[in-house]
Amino acid sequence: MDSKKEQLLALLQADPFISQQALAEKLTLSRSAIAGHIAALTREGRLLGRAYVLPQRSAVVCIGGANIDRKLRLLGPLQMGSSNPTADSLETPGGVARNVAENLARLGLSTQLICAVGDDAGGRALLAQAADVGLGTQGCWVAAGETTGSYTAVLDANGEMLLALAAMPLTELLTPELLRKSAAQRLQAALIVFDLNLPAASVALLLREAQSHGAPVVAVAVSAPKMNRLPHDLQGLQCLILNRGELQALGDPSPATLHRRGVPQVIVTDGAGGVVCSQAGTPAQHLAPPPATAVIDVTGAGDAFAAGVCAGLWQQPHDLLRAARLGLKLAALTLQTEATVHPDISPAWLAANLETITP
Repeated sequence: MDSKKEQLLALLQADPFISQQALAEKLTLSRSAIAGHIAALTREGRLLGRAYVLPQRSAVVCIGGANIDRKLRLLGPLQMGSSNPTADSLETPGGVARNVAENLARLGLSTQLICAVGDDAGGRALLAQAADVGLGTQGCWVAAGETTGSYTAVLDANGEMLLALAAMPLTELLTPELLRKSAAQRLQAALIVFDLNLPAASVALLLREAQSHGAPVVAVAVSAPKMNRLPHDLQGLQCLILNRGELQALGDPSPATLHRRGVPQVIVTDGAGGVVCSQAGTPAQHLAPPPATAVIDVTGAGDAFAAGVCAGLWQQPHDLLRAARLGLKLAALTLQTEATVHPDISPAWLAANLETITP
C-alpha cells in the first residue's frame, strides 16, 4: 500500500474494535500519529466514527445457528425399535441462520453470517463453504475444544420428515457479550435476521439495538420449545416468521396478539397449506403455495422461504405480500433438491422471479 493511512484503514476493516495502541504497534507509529490518521479518515468520510464503522454496501446480517445437517432417508417402511438397513444418507451444511444466509448470498445480496462453530473438522468445513458461496464470516466465533453442532433428520421415502434431532449447544455461547464484538457489522446492516436458537438475553439485545439504530429486524422461529426466547415486548422487531405450532406455543394462536406486543408483520406458515400474512391494522391474507411438484426433500424449504421473505423485505420493507410470494417460490424450488440450499439459485433467478410476482 502507498501510505500508512491506507494500511491503517485495512487494519480497521479487519478488526473495527482494534485499539489505537495496537494500531500503533502494528504500523510502528506513535499513538498521536494514529489519532491524526483516524481524524483524517473521518473527515474524508471513510470512517463513520464509533467502533471505526466503515461505509460499505448495505448488507444483510444473519445471526444464529450453523451446524452440520445429516439426513437419513428411508427406502422402505419405518421399523420402530429395530434396525432400518434400507436408508440413504447425506451430509450438508445447515442451521437456520446459516441456511438463510447462504440463500441470500446465492441470490446476490451482500450477506454476513454471525455464528459459533467448534474448532473441529465440521467447523472448518462450514466456514470454508461459507467463504466459497460469498458469505462474510468475520463475525463467526470458533470455540476451542468444542464440537460443531449437528442436526439429524430422518425422512420417509417421499422426503417428508419423520424425526429430527438437534444437538446445537454452541448457539448458547452467542451471548450479548459475544454479540457486542460484532456491533459494527450490525450498525451498517440494511437488514438483520436472527433465529431463535439465540439465548433470550441476546434476542433482547438485538431488539434494543433495532429501536436505537433503525435497521429492520426479522426473527425466524426454529421450534415450539424455543418460542419462550422472545420477550413479551416485541418493539424493534419488524417481522416474525413462524409456523402454526410455534404460534400456538405462545399461548394465543393469533397474529393479532403479536401485533399488540409490538411486531407489525407476522407470517404464519403451514407447509403445503401455504402461509398467512398479517400486517398490523389490515386484514390477514392467505397465500397458497405454487402448484405442487415432486418433493425430493423438505429439509431447508422453510429456511428458503424465510430467505425469500428477507430478500423481498430488503428491497421493499413494507411490502409483506410480495416478500412472502417470493419466499413461496424459493421454498418450492428447494423442495426439488436433496441439498439444504438449492445450488442453482442466483441473482438472475431473483430478478426473473421478482418480475413474475403480481401485486
